Amino acid sequence: MTVKQLQENGLNPTVFDNLVYGHKESIAATLIQGDLATDKDKLEQVFKDTKFDAVIHFAGYAATGESMKNPYKYFYYNYVGGLNLAETMVRYGVRHIVFSSSCTVYGNVGKLPVGEDSPIDIVNVYGQTKYDFEKILDWYDQIYQIKSVRLRYFNACGAALDGSMGEDHNPEAHIIPNAIKAALSSIPFSLFGDDYPTKDGTCIRDYIHVLDLAQAHLKALDYLEKGGKTDYFNIGVGKGYSNKEVLEMVKKVSGKDLSVEVKPRRSGDANEIYADNTKAKKVLGWNPEHSDLETIVKSAYLWHSTHPNGYLSS
Repeated sequence: MTVKQLQENGLNPTVFDNLVYGHKESIAATLIQGDLATDKDKLEQVFKDTKFDAVIHFAGYAATGESMKNPYKYFYYNYVGGLNLAETMVRYGVRHIVFSSSCTVYGNVGKLPVGEDSPIDIVNVYGQTKYDFEKILDWYDQIYQIKSVRLRYFNACGAALDGSMGEDHNPEAHIIPNAIKAALSSIPFSLFGDDYPTKDGTCIRDYIHVLDLAQAHLKALDYLEKGGKTDYFNIGVGKGYSNKEVLEMVKKVSGKDLSVEVKPRRSGDANEIYADNTKAKKVLGWNPEHSDLETIVKSAYLWHSTHPNGYLSS
């Protein structure tokens, strides 16, 4: 989504991706297949071949549950990949970076909504790697004057409104695509925990449409181009929905019932979190336009119903 919006705004992005979870069919731009952590020479060549004005750093492993089972994978790839990228930027004089951070750095917050000044409370390895790389970027600013915007994503979801692009993960861990797949196939949906201290016993999350998330990256690049200082911003809609409310919306949009199997909680899942996005609105001039729950689920349902095998369906 971000690549498409960059192109629509007259920019010419180059994508560096190991395609472990990505899909080349979704990338209508220059693509170099490589891994930031293990293909350092290939990354170096990319910077030799092309002069870049800025970097958007999406890369890294991003499943909270898996990070608690395989911490080495997360520490190694998320740290080493990011450091290799930062060092290459230093050598080639690239001074602006937008980093995909996460609301997981806040953990089990005591006060809602969550502002950027809320206490940090790391509850999983994935969140630790995100927060630590934010601090690394602080040092790269102090030492090398590399200015960064750290976007603390809340729950990215949804799909292109015309159904042309969407989520295609294997394995899939996100609630909306899994609920839609269950509705389309009549397989049971696994609900991880119904005993949380929330209004209906299920986790509450802030869901942000990927189109709005992509727009936040363009706003961040513009902010840095205009001389903005290193900073971090919450990118969420500012409202929380419980897992059960999400399931009800999937039922409404699909017109199908869902068979739900309640399973134990996943390690590292916070009870409830949603954003105070005032700072992003004020400083970046960003405002979510597509992030009501019904629009999110309708766009995702259109994608999954027309692409039952993901990008292989195209």
